[in-house]
Amino acid sequence: MEFVLIAVAIVVIALLAGVGLLVGRGRRTARLDDDAASGTTLTRPRPGTGSTAATTAPPRPTTAPPVDDDLLPPADLPPAEPEPGLVFDTPPPSAGRLVRLRSRLARSQSSLGRGLLTVLAREKLTEDDWEEVEETLLAADVGLAATTQIVDRLRTQSLVLATGDGGALRELLVRELTAVLGPDMDRTLATDTVTDRPAVLLVVGVNGAGKTTTCGKIARVLVGDGKSVVLGAADTFRAAAADQLETWGERVGVPTVRGREGGDPASVAFEAVKTGRDAGVDAVLVDTAGRLHTKSGLMDELGKVKRVVEKQSPVDEVLLVLDATTGQNGVVQARVFTEAVTVTGIVLTKLDGTAKGGIVVAVQRELGIPVKLIGLGEGADDLAPFEPRAFAEALVGN
Repeated sequence: MEFVLIAVAIVVIALLAGVGLLVGRGRRTARLDDDAASGTTLTRPRPGTGSTAATTAPPRPTTAPPVDDDLLPPADLPPAEPEPGLVFDTPPPSAGRLVRLRSRLARSQSSLGRGLLTVLAREKLTEDDWEEVEETLLAADVGLAATTQIVDRLRTQSLVLATGDGGALRELLVRELTAVLGPDMDRTLATDTVTDRPAVLLVVGVNGAGKTTTCGKIARVLVGDGKSVVLGAADTFRAAAADQLETWGERVGVPTVRGREGGDPASVAFEAVKTGRDAGVDAVLVDTAGRLHTKSGLMDELGKVKRVVEKQSPVDEVLLVLDATTGQNGVVQARVFTEAVTVTGIVLTKLDGTAKGGIVVAVQRELGIPVKLIGLGEGADDLAPFEPRAFAEALVGN
């Protein structure tokens, strides 16, 4: 009988050990605090399958700066060298992305660039022709003020237009569109500033704008430019949001701080920034929950998230994600978000679909906030820094 009991005990111990090994081989998390209510965890990258060639993770310090006894210990981030079997994607650098993706603007180009060139190439422009130019610009969501400016400037150069030279017409139109796109606006991200702490970027937006996906793509942009990043999954209200953000981070070797579903988003954002500071990374990217701009309570909560984060570190960048297909409604959304938190840059998504390229002009002129990034597809690297001249050339076409 004793042998039977010993055999049963050995089997139980073996089963428990096997389960532990299986869990260990999967996603690994490290408890950042002992508070069961908040349950904040840090997810480290696991072996990926999105690339055929193994690469090293973005460099991270192997030691963290000392902290006070009353603060949480530094997070256990992945080592500078990946463990055997780790495979990370290698995103391309952000420089020149818009030029490579300009073909994605084909649909916007057909309604704006080609339409304008067709009218302006006519031998003699009448009042009806100029009205058609105005209608084309307005239909492309350029906005009334910008449309008036473009038409007035084109009218003053009617002699040039009368030549009918296709190349001259195209260059003239590209130049005028570039002028209203705000070529002098500062479109650099805060991550380009060298400081003794990580740059903190808060990503906000309404439901359905593609915010979490955009947050993951921004992480790829930063990693492609040689930056080390920590992701904060502060969208605790949508069940799949944290998992989705973790997946984006795992592909490029970026750790993710997440909390319990339905937990306090401000505490998750706070822990993400603290983790980034302790690890000495270049940037902390915090994804917030989508919210309706018409709900004042939700907007107030967004302000709370920002205030709590600023107890740990200043927020360097608040990026508002707008769905370009919403047209002028995007301007209304942006105005409300700007009142709740100081938006420093716009990310326009879905510009490759039915969106009209002129929304870039309308958003910037109405709010005085630069468009810093634009999404031109569903691919992982289809997010590009906005370049006015390249964008205007893509809209006008060849």
